[in-house]
Amino acid sequence: MTWLQKEIRLPSLKRGFHLITHVIESEIPELRDFEVGLAQIFIKHTSASLTINENADPTVREDFESHFNKMVPENAPYYIHTFEGSDDMPAHLKSSILGSSVTIPISNGRLNLGTWQGIYLCEHRNYASGRKIVITLQGQSNE
Repeated sequence: MTWLQKEIRLPSLKRGFHLITHVIESEIPELRDFEVGLAQIFIKHTSASLTINENADPTVREDFESHFNKMVPENAPYYIHTFEGSDDMPAHLKSSILGSSVTIPISNGRLNLGTWQGIYLCEHRNYASGRKIVITLQGQSNE
């Protein structure tokens, strides 16, 4: 059983849903050494999240942003945690709804995602700096 763990910093991205699959794959070239296993990707923040969804049509990501902004609005009169800006409490709620990690099978040195699947960074703040993620690979190496 082989383990690998890396922490990487994603570039600063505007609020929205961003495909980061290619960034993750480029940061872990060791992935090709795994015959079978699991990749666990964890974001170290409470106002951004990760999810897996459609990677082809960018309107899906726009619809995600529109839906979450309607479902979890800014400036709700019942929010108490407001001192970090009107986008802060909604960002925490969106992050909890979507989650802080994804787990993906590894097969033959690749992330075994579906044809139309990609990993999203869900940035819920208007002005966030780069986000840190921890990538943990576990599995059987092909050596």
